[in-house]
Amino acid sequence: MIGLVGAVSASLLASLLTWVTEHPWILALPVIGVVGAGSVGVYLKRETARQDLIRAQELRYVVEHLDGLHYTQFEYAVRDLMYRDGCQNAQQVGKGGDKGADVKATDPQGRRWVIQCKHRRDGWAGSAVGAPDLYVLNGTGRQVHNGDVLVMLTNGRFSKPAVDFAKSQHLHLVDRHLLAQWASGSRPLWELLRAVPPPRSPSECW
Repeated sequence: MIGLVGAVSASLLASLLTWVTEHPWILALPVIGVVGAGSVGVYLKRETARQDLIRAQELRYVVEHLDGLHYTQFEYAVRDLMYRDGCQNAQQVGKGGDKGADVKATDPQGRRWVIQCKHRRDGWAGSAVGAPDLYVLNGTGRQVHNGDVLVMLTNGRFSKPAVDFAKSQHLHLVDRHLLAQWASGSRPLWELLRAVPPPRSPSECW
């Protein structure tokens, strides 16, 4: 009986080997499956990124909505607006010891942006952002963060000494009015600011 089973098994194995020899393409199926799965994965990843970009490009905020955010959420909103405008590496970096940077990004022209955010719950009626608030950004934006465009951004207002100091140090200020224009529109921030530095070459980007 055992001999009979062995003979049948040997016969089946021989038949299988013969069939595989006559149909060698069957051996490629596992490889095709792996490659196909990989291709599908790459496609899905690219499609997800494309859809994310489309949604980002449609992003709009009314400034009153920004007033109601926690200051950390406010920083993330600014990051998302920079991403909407084409800064694919935009990131929120604000935390204790952030050395004056809450959002960092590189724009499509290669310029490095360092943005410090000052959220005011009462908006324009809140306390003005003063010159001392600009001192840290001015001291670290270029030397520590290697920024080309240093921005102090608020949903409120700036004091006159802050405006004067910013002009003297080539810092850019985004107050409530400019923020509202940027957040609710489709133009990137660098088209709304004056005297933005010239583009960088790709090799100089972060």
